[in-house]
Amino acid sequence: MKISVQINASPYQHQAADTAWHFIQAALAGGHEIYRVFFYHDGIYNALRDSRPPGDERDIVKRWSELHVDNNIDLVVCISSAQRRGLLEQSVAKKVAGYEKALADGFRIAGLGLLMEAVIDSERHVIFGE
Repeated sequence: MKISVQINASPYQHQAADTAWHFIQAALAGGHEIYRVFFYHDGIYNALRDSRPPGDERDIVKRWSELHVDNNIDLVVCISSAQRRGLLEQSVAKKVAGYEKALADGFRIAGLGLLMEAVIDSERHVIFGE
């Protein structure tokens, strides 16, 4: 089954990101395909390169980057949600003298069109967070 996932919540203030990550692991183990993970609203904080949790806590950003590398899963951050929260796409950051390396490895910024494409092209779309 082809599944797309949407995450709407911050990784360290809500359980949604952890639950989504575990759901994806289980789906992959069950032979399903993860078409795309779309980070929306406060879910964009899952993509912050400079997130540094204490050593005894899970590093959810690192988990997402490893998921991308290990399984070639498309990790897309909503451009509007990102800009509202100060996470700028590299070319925009250059233009406005922002931080160009804010996005963690494996993530890319794009518009809602990619969310709609994922919903249309997937057999199931699962949303985590408010």
